[in-house]
Amino acid sequence: MAVLNKIRQRSVFLIVIIALALFSFVLADLIRNGGAISQKAENIIATINGTDIDRTDFAKKVELASRSFGGGSSSIQAVNYVWNQQLRETVFEEQFEALGIRVGEDQVNQLLEESLASNPTFQNEAGVFDKAKMQEYVANVKATSPQAYQQWLDYEISVGKGAKEKTYLTMIKAAVGSTLKEGELVYRMENDRVDIKYVQLPFSGIEDADIKISDAEIKAYVDANAEQYKAEASRGINYVLFKEEASEEDVKQITEEVAELLNDKVEFNPISKKNDSVKGFKNTTDIEEFVNQNSSIKYDNSFKFKKDLPAAVSDTLYNTEVGGVYGPYKDGDHVKISKIVAQKIMPDSVKASHILVAWEGLNTAGETKRTKEEAKALADSISAAVKGNEAKFSELATKFSADNSNKDKGGDLGYFTLGRMVPAFNNYCFEGKVGDQGIVETQFGYHVIKIEDQKNAQKTVKVATVARKIEPSEKTINAIFTETTKFQIAAKKKSFKEVSKENKLTIKPVSKIKEMDENIPGLGARRAIVQWAFNEESKIGDVKRFDVPEGYAVVQLAGKADAGNMSVEDAKLSVKPILIKEKKAEQLKSKISGNTLDAIAKNQSQTVKIASAINMKTPTVSGAGREPAVVGTAFALEIGKTSNPIIGNNGVYVIEVTKKTPASGLETYRSYVSQESKDRIGAVDSKVFEALKEAAEIEDKRAKFY
Repeated sequence: MAVLNKIRQRSVFLIVIIALALFSFVLADLIRNGGAISQKAENIIATINGTDIDRTDFAKKVELASRSFGGGSSSIQAVNYVWNQQLRETVFEEQFEALGIRVGEDQVNQLLEESLASNPTFQNEAGVFDKAKMQEYVANVKATSPQAYQQWLDYEISVGKGAKEKTYLTMIKAAVGSTLKEGELVYRMENDRVDIKYVQLPFSGIEDADIKISDAEIKAYVDANAEQYKAEASRGINYVLFKEEASEEDVKQITEEVAELLNDKVEFNPISKKNDSVKGFKNTTDIEEFVNQNSSIKYDNSFKFKKDLPAAVSDTLYNTEVGGVYGPYKDGDHVKISKIVAQKIMPDSVKASHILVAWEGLNTAGETKRTKEEAKALADSISAAVKGNEAKFSELATKFSADNSNKDKGGDLGYFTLGRMVPAFNNYCFEGKVGDQGIVETQFGYHVIKIEDQKNAQKTVKVATVARKIEPSEKTINAIFTETTKFQIAAKKKSFKEVSKENKLTIKPVSKIKEMDENIPGLGARRAIVQWAFNEESKIGDVKRFDVPEGYAVVQLAGKADAGNMSVEDAKLSVKPILIKEKKAEQLKSKISGNTLDAIAKNQSQTVKIASAINMKTPTVSGAGREPAVVGTAFALEIGKTSNPIIGNNGVYVIEVTKKTPASGLETYRSYVSQESKDRIGAVDSKVFEALKEAAEIEDKRAKFY
């Protein structure tokens, strides 16, 4: 009781103590995890003009994009696709808010009707969009499929955003156009003419090798033109590839195993407790089952021309008698044994026509409601009606065939080669004879086929082949792993180059890797290597091993370059030709002497050339090429006057205007105004987005998560 009284007396004190304990526990957890602010930052994949892009939402969009792209794309392609969408959406949404652009429900519904008008799901029997069908569809997916309903809601949202973007761009386009004066200017640039005489001192008269450009000059030019020579952060790596390839011993072992399949053998049967005789490839009576049980490539039941056989053994296989066996032999990355199952004379191409009769449920059925049984009855009826009647065949093909690619040509398929059509169709056409007509069932429906012609009959062979892929054994794989590990350890202690040389391995350098790159030349899509290279903890000289499909890549981080101006080395390729041209121009200008073109030409061992009917729209000078500076000067120069030296694209020029022919003019320049306005309006969509993107403040953290 005394204890309880003491507790009651100190209850406030105890509550404070407990509260402090709880607070310290929470605080410790926050510190351990980087704090609440840090946790929030980890959920932000980018910030665009102050708007945070949630990482979870972004990831969901990437997943959807990946699914829609299919298996042919990489995750980083989906990331970049979603990023571009997100960036566009964010910078435009900011404009919509600033201008108060809204889209009403009625407008969205109208746009939905327009976008879905051609979708059969939402059409009535007359082929016209039916709003009730759309409402029925939405109600159905809402009740049966939350995922499909969410996709519909997302689609509605995207339509609304598209409407706002269209409104915004339309407002801009309304302010874009050209005046009558601008229309006249376009007309004048196209139709005013000027004739000149000129002397050209070509840049090619001075060898590039005679012009010296220092690294300091390149750097000065880059600094003076910094906006044009921005560089993203980049990394450079060196790597050595250790391929998991089969050794000669592995190939020999696989070859011996394949060879053992040729002959009969005795095997113990654990069920009967007796030895059974198992027929080998030479003597088996069930070729297809034998191949499928023992081969990494399934049995192929088709006939082959000689050209379709493996090139290295085509002569041997083609000339082997039925029942004959050849091998083991190496073909690409397989060891094979082959047996000739059959031979047949077949054409190499067939001309045929068909009428395809589909039934409900097939991809070819369209709106057809007939059953399979009804389709068979119709095919039989058509076949009977067209026998020997070419005109009737064409007529019924147009009327009944589900193959829209040729129904209007009387079902004519033209000539096709062996194996181009599905198996049942192919076999009928190539194994039959000219004039045959029959019905064949395939996954597309019932085909009423007529064989019209066959060409180049020749021997074909059916070859059964048991193939084993050449792969490294476990022993070889372990040896390669050991070799890779030893190299990795040594490369951390000694020079990467030195260790590679000692092991007779080729170093492959890769430079200019960007933070969102995915592909490494020679290795393919290796995002993990890029992420490691850009990891803050990775230091120049660090070495790491990566698993790759071919085996292992041991990678060294060779260099880092921060974002900013291009380095001299990177800029040299583009800047050096500019500086060379500038120095050549100064040298050529200093050589010019004389007050007339004839005198200048004589002093420089050049000739005076003539260019007539030059216009500003296509500023090309006959004998010199495209020279806007020269043409612009010519139009500004008085007749008979000699210009100062002009630095052009291909040399230094001195010109004299001999004639000016102004265009006669038009009563109105509205057609030019209209075309100029149309061109400017056509560029709005792309240029507005580029301008908004350029002006946006973007903090992109994608590389931390992908």
